[in-house]
Amino acid sequence: MADNSTILEKLDGLVARFEEISTLITDPAVIADQKRYVKLTKEYKELDDLMKARKEYIQLLGNIEEAKNILATESDFEMREMAKEEMDNSQDRLPQLEEEIKLMLVPADPQDGRNAILEIRGGTGGDEAAIFAGDLFRMYAKYFETKGWKMEVSSANEGAAGGYKEIICSVTGDSVYGTLKYESGVHRVQRVPATETQGRVHTSAASVAVLPEAEEFDVVINEGEIKWDTFRSGGAGGQNVNKVESGVRLRYIWKNPNTGIAEEILIECTETRDQPKNKERALARLRTFIYDKEHQKYIDDIASKRKTMVSTGDRSAKIRTYNYPQGRITDHRINYTIYNLAAFMDGDIQDCIDHLIVAENAERLKESEL
Repeated sequence: MADNSTILEKLDGLVARFEEISTLITDPAVIADQKRYVKLTKEYKELDDLMKARKEYIQLLGNIEEAKNILATESDFEMREMAKEEMDNSQDRLPQLEEEIKLMLVPADPQDGRNAILEIRGGTGGDEAAIFAGDLFRMYAKYFETKGWKMEVSSANEGAAGGYKEIICSVTGDSVYGTLKYESGVHRVQRVPATETQGRVHTSAASVAVLPEAEEFDVVINEGEIKWDTFRSGGAGGQNVNKVESGVRLRYIWKNPNTGIAEEILIECTETRDQPKNKERALARLRTFIYDKEHQKYIDDIASKRKTMVSTGDRSAKIRTYNYPQGRITDHRINYTIYNLAAFMDGDIQDCIDHLIVAENAERLKESEL
């Protein structure tokens, strides 16, 4: 048990932060800042679980220590028996708890809690691929029902013989992306198509992409770095003409987060005769301009993610095979095979996802070397 102390050190290091957050989330100023409050309550919950585990961990170590003392000094048979039982129970629980704590300490993917966009496309195999894409869509729809998630189809392109050439929907609920992300890849089906007269088994495929939904992000503008000029805005004569500098010009150096290159943005506003109003409008335009540019980065990120995840629907990057003649499902990433295809296609996919999550966690533990 050499790593007792390191696990305890890690947990002790979090106590101060937990106490800080416990105070912060009761502060009216924090509660008023909705975004910050939501973030802190989430962190509070995670740390609260760790604090409960820390308490149990310290108690187990204490129990073992106490039992050792009793066994070393006590001659009474019943006392020794009780101490021995206490010691066995605590030593059985300790490694389990250690594993639980290690997993809690591995930082989660910050995207896991987000809603997701699910895209299913028929790959190789023509009509049969589109029919299978439809079957997959139905499988997910049923699975979402069991999870209490909400699904909205945003676009669908139906296949000639049924199913979908492509269907895209948004899924909202509790940590949707973190659960569904394992479904990205090529799904291969082996079965006798309804259109086949000879009864031969065909192989076709559909690809699935699961993308994290964008959160509204704030555009950060350092207003101290804006250079303002005012100038006289021409008008249709009258008392005010050319006496008042109501036109505003704004220059702002914006660093493009995608390229790292700084560029100057120039915006002029002469709409109103009121300089503060023009200033306000120029600022709003600057914000929109930057938002559009940065939003483009998000769209590009998603596109590149889609490229890495969804191959052309060929058979090379297959993650799972659905074999109808044998009623068999195989997930090739973790050598998981089960023979309950009918139930699986009816949305009973949680067990497979759980196995994938366990495998992923094992990988992440290796990386973080706790």
